[in-house]
Amino acid sequence: MSYVNPKGDFDRDTDYITTRITADGRDGYPVEPGRYRLVVARACPWANRSIIVRRLLGLEDVLSIGFCGPTHDERSWTFDLDPGGVDPVLKIPRLQDAYFKRDPEYPKGITVPAVVDVPTGAVVTNDFPQITLDFSTEWTQYHRDGAPDLYPEKHRDEIDEVAQRIYTEINNGVYRCGFAGSQGAYDKAYDRLFTALDWVSERLENQRYLVGDAITEADVRLFTTLARFDPVYHGHFKCNRSKLSEMPVLWAYARDLFQTPGFGDTTDFVQIKQHYYMVHTDINPTRVVPKGPDLTNWLTPHGREQLGGRPFGDGTPPGETPEGERVPDGHGAG
Repeated sequence: MSYVNPKGDFDRDTDYITTRITADGRDGYPVEPGRYRLVVARACPWANRSIIVRRLLGLEDVLSIGFCGPTHDERSWTFDLDPGGVDPVLKIPRLQDAYFKRDPEYPKGITVPAVVDVPTGAVVTNDFPQITLDFSTEWTQYHRDGAPDLYPEKHRDEIDEVAQRIYTEINNGVYRCGFAGSQGAYDKAYDRLFTALDWVSERLENQRYLVGDAITEADVRLFTTLARFDPVYHGHFKCNRSKLSEMPVLWAYARDLFQTPGFGDTTDFVQIKQHYYMVHTDINPTRVVPKGPDLTNWLTPHGREQLGGRPFGDGTPPGETPEGERVPDGHGAG
């Protein structure tokens, strides 16, 4: 759960279930193919990260995925996209059922992504920053041939440092703007956000990716916020100094990633807009979802190849998205 403090500032609750699924099983949950289910919602930026990383690393055959619908009520994310509104593997209608299996008195928000232990039906973890790092470092035995190294050891300190600033100032910064409860809190949040966007734009002006010469965890973390910027954050969250499409470096960088397998093909703009505009009734009480913006410009040339770099480093692009996991026609940028 997150809340607005008495000064009007948005505070995100970051107290997650920190149990980890590891190669050695030290927390009681060893990496095992077929044992776990990643539960996500395409609308959610934190969950979108885990969808991207799972796809880039080729974990589809060893870690199944369940998709919640784009909207939820005050109780829980729900499986309303599935026949009968029930997840076909976990056999539950609400994600909260898996949380309550872990802790019948679970007192906090029901969040995605969550990794569920299929045999017991209980959530193992919802610690979204750690989930994707563990996909990269603990699930290596099951990575596809040619999987990229998204968290290379020689760059980890720098990735952590960049990712931390992206999280506090950009990923969370847009929410700080959108849920500000006072003018002063909003003004402060707005300035923080665009200071950070200017910083990251400057960093990317002469290098294709955030750290090193290939895509890393840091790029995944920035992309999911940039993809939502014009459809949602610019208007709905009042992050309106400029659109992403008016920030030349970031716009080219975002299109470069979007056109890279694993990024644009996991982005569902329809669900993104439905989620934010329909769930946040305190901000948008009419629940009217805007028709715009035009998204075809995501597919225009970006010119970032001239900066060099290799998207997948020594690896290769992922293959086709498995049947049943594809973004529906008309929900992307085509």
